[in-house]
This record gives sequence, structure tokens and C-alpha cells, in this order.
Amino acid sequence: MKLTTMTQVTVDGVMQGNGHASDEDRRNGFERGGWARGKGDNETRAFIDQTYRRADAFLFGRRTYELFAGSWGTFTVRDAPGWESVVEALNTRPKYVASSTLTDPAWSGTTVLSGDVAAAVRELKAKPGGELQVHGSGILTRWLLENDLVDEMTLITVPVVVGQGARLFPDAGPDLALDLVESRVDSKGVTIQVYRPAGRPKYAPTA
Repeated sequence: MKLTTMTQVTVDGVMQGNGHASDEDRRNGFERGGWARGKGDNETRAFIDQTYRRADAFLFGRRTYELFAGSWGTFTVRDAPGWESVVEALNTRPKYVASSTLTDPAWSGTTVLSGDVAAAVRELKAKPGGELQVHGSGILTRWLLENDLVDEMTLITVPVVVGQGARLFPDAGPDLALDLVESRVDSKGVTIQVYRPAGRPKYAPTA
């Protein structure tokens, strides 16, 4: 399977608290949640819908897993008009959680990956199929990139600067070159970029 990630971010790189409720994620005093709600148009919704349809399995970090389990995991297709494919995919396809502390996941179809997570992910990637998808899960996404486990990365950038909150990429960290595979912008100014990791960037020589 190809390992792909999808992350909603602001123009200033924040990914925290993008969901429907302003109090979804209040870590470290974050007060500006819900910044992605209603921002994309029908084409962006269709892009997200089609992405979930392609998933053969999902991989989460623990925090995102618990957020998804507490929302999408409680829905039926009738509870989320327009997002039926997302509900169906998340509730019927295998889910994996990278966690050393989660022992008894309540969401049906969940397997906990502990111990050598890198080896476990490589084993999943070696299985036949389409995509092993990571949604949100910023800490996990950074770790997967650092360990060369990501095949494709999608960033959905919402045209807002929130000025606080956890960012997808830290101020200091590993560098990474990216090849742009696809780019689009919707009628509400939401941009979608699909990248493939391409090793280390090349910098200008010193003078």
C-alpha cells in the first residue's frame, strides 16, 4: 500500500483545532478552533470524499484517533449528509493507531501498533492494496516523514492566519525537498497541493 497523508493547515501552518467545534482542541490555551469549518467549496468536498473512497486502511496518532472515534466513529451514513463516503470508509476499513499507551481501543476494526512502529508500518506498506491514509495526526506525520515512510502528502491550506496553535512543521527540524504532483484552488480560496517527498533540499553554495 502507498502511505499518504492529508492535513488541513492555515496559511501560517497551524493544524490544531481545525474541526467543527471551537473547543475541539484547547491544548496550550488554543482558543481559535473551527477555522476550517465551511471554508471549502463543493469541489474541495468532492476531493476529500474521493480521497477517503481510495483508502484501504487508516493510520492515526492517538490524539487524532480519539477525536475521530468520538465523532466519525459514532456516526451512521444518515448522520452526516454529504459525508457518507467518509463515514462508511472510517467505520468499515481497518484502522491502526501508533501508541504505546492505548491498550483497549473501542472503535471496531482498530489495531494498536506499539513497539517497533516503523517496522509495523513498513509491513503494512508491503501489503497489496491502494492507500494507507493518515489524516491529521501531526506528530505522527512528522515522524513518518523523518523516517522516509511517506509516499505522498496532501496539504489543504485554508486562507486564514490564526496566529497561535500547534503547527504541522516545527520552527526547527529536519529539512525535506518536495515534488509537486497536483495543485488546485477552489472558489473560496482553499488550495490543495499534493507532494511527493524528494530527499534533502539543495541549497545555494556558500560565497
